[in-house]
Amino acid sequence: MTIKKILIANRGEIACRIMQTCTKLGIKTVAIYAQIEVNAMHVQMADEAFVVNAQSPTASYLDADSIIKIAKENNVDAIHPGYGFLSERAEFAQKIAQAGMIFIGAPIEALELMGSKAAAKKSMIAAGVPCVPGFHGDEQEVEFLQARADEVGYPLLIKASAGGGGKGMKIVNQSSEFTEALLSAKREAIKSFGNDHVILERFITKPKHIEVQVFADSQGNVVHLFERDCSSQRRYQKIVEEAPSTCINQDTKNKMYDAAVAATKAVDYQGAGTIEFIVEGDEFFFMEMNTRLQVEHRVTEMITGTDLVEWQIHVAAGKQLPLKQDEIKCNGHAIQARIYAEDSFNGFLPATGLLEDVQFCEGQNVIIDTGIEKNNNISIHFDPMIAKTVCWANNREQCIEKVLYHLDNTFIIGVKTNLGFLSGLIDSTEFRKNSVFTNSLDNGQLKIEIPKADNKVIATLIAKSNVNTALSAWSGNDGWSNSGFYFSTYAWIYHEQEIQVKARINGSKVIFDNGNSIEIDGTATIHQSQSQLQLVSQHKRYIFNKANHQTEASNVNKGDIVSPMPGKILQIKVKVGDKVKADQTLAVMEAMKMELTLKASVDAIVEEILVAENDIIAAESLLIKLTS
Repeated sequence: MTIKKILIANRGEIACRIMQTCTKLGIKTVAIYAQIEVNAMHVQMADEAFVVNAQSPTASYLDADSIIKIAKENNVDAIHPGYGFLSERAEFAQKIAQAGMIFIGAPIEALELMGSKAAAKKSMIAAGVPCVPGFHGDEQEVEFLQARADEVGYPLLIKASAGGGGKGMKIVNQSSEFTEALLSAKREAIKSFGNDHVILERFITKPKHIEVQVFADSQGNVVHLFERDCSSQRRYQKIVEEAPSTCINQDTKNKMYDAAVAATKAVDYQGAGTIEFIVEGDEFFFMEMNTRLQVEHRVTEMITGTDLVEWQIHVAAGKQLPLKQDEIKCNGHAIQARIYAEDSFNGFLPATGLLEDVQFCEGQNVIIDTGIEKNNNISIHFDPMIAKTVCWANNREQCIEKVLYHLDNTFIIGVKTNLGFLSGLIDSTEFRKNSVFTNSLDNGQLKIEIPKADNKVIATLIAKSNVNTALSAWSGNDGWSNSGFYFSTYAWIYHEQEIQVKARINGSKVIFDNGNSIEIDGTATIHQSQSQLQLVSQHKRYIFNKANHQTEASNVNKGDIVSPMPGKILQIKVKVGDKVKADQTLAVMEAMKMELTLKASVDAIVEEILVAENDIIAAESLLIKLTS
């Protein structure tokens, strides 16, 4: 069976990444897009591209019938779903087969089975794969689940059975918190997956997330391609992944490989899959099977020298796996850092806006996977991931330094990003010593702080952002004039705090008007635009907004509830006149496929409610007015 033309039923960096392999193999590509993405990178890369008009941009990539219609009309042989959207929908794979085309993904039966976490756990227990104690049944009455939760014990994890990516997942620390957390998880699940069924599991207090990449063909061959450590997470979503894992011993790894292969065979699998385990010490438990390519597949490719998309296409065409198990070797170390549009120091809230400037740092044994470029817009309709920086080196220590260098020399201006946060995390003692757990960032055990802009940072910023190469003495930047030295005034906004100083430059030093003379950091790098300066020093990123470009703050009281970003109001949990306590949830909103709880910061009285449930609201909208 020969595949000559593939439709990619996805967008962004994964669509671009699939097209790279198709081009290498001489396979024609067809892109689909929502109307707002007519100029997107994946549209430009494809040989052909077609718009899918739907009720919303997101719905365009979920419209299975329209996608299949485009594929049939354009003589497509196969459809690759990427990850997310329709990638694990059994009904989509079924429709593709009925239309006489190939689905480049898992078998329909495996999609159905692994699409339910509850059914998956039952099948894994039957196959002898270790599983976390919990409840995986069909009964979903609140009172019944409360009783099961009390039996399993706390802390407890509620997980959407059809879920993934952290959607529909809640940690419950005590029995009294269960009902509210359950209802919230179910709301998220129904919106994200159209299914609010949940399972309950014992929550491992110091979990490592270790996953094994598996691959199977139609001839019954199953192999593993070693493991990945994905323990660096926030809000149950991975942000840094690496391969191989260096925090578990080889004996435990070998047992995990055997369990992963057994799990794959148990469901008669074909194609790329990932068996995810929770690991604590030498114990490991099956968590779930991802029946698709993973976002982090690049680190596996780098340590094994493979192209997993190419493998997917070969297997889908009925061919045998390219390599046998003893031919797959692990070489060196790879780390992937996911660059997100988000405010990492404010609850990891997704950010939106126009990308004013985008400069990635490329190099040898470095992959930059992205689907965006300068002047693109980060909208509320899609996942906020901008790009992935993936680095390979001979060992973990060298790889850490390499990925830090490449993050330090990447600059994105126009939206808030997690670049500084990523560098702080990877440079942390905890990461270097392999003591980051999946809950370390969410429970506050590991805190990445906003770097302090001290005098040395300010001096370096002044010197490096005020370079003047003019030969005339009258054009210098050292504060000299024929009437003596003078001090220039500099003003910026640094994380909502105004900084204003008077200083002059004197060679490699900056002299402030109070007499302090500060040596500048000659190793620092700086990037600037009309509105912003970003200075990077010692793996710390300092972001200064120019004072005259700072957006004025809304005229609201400090305790008022303001929307942190555009979205939809799901719940208003108070009424006018209610007395509320600090940290009490007053409203729940949805943004970028996530539920955000909006809480009171002080004890107060609800004076006015300016929105209603189901309202679509803009960023920085005043929602609830409070009075003390």
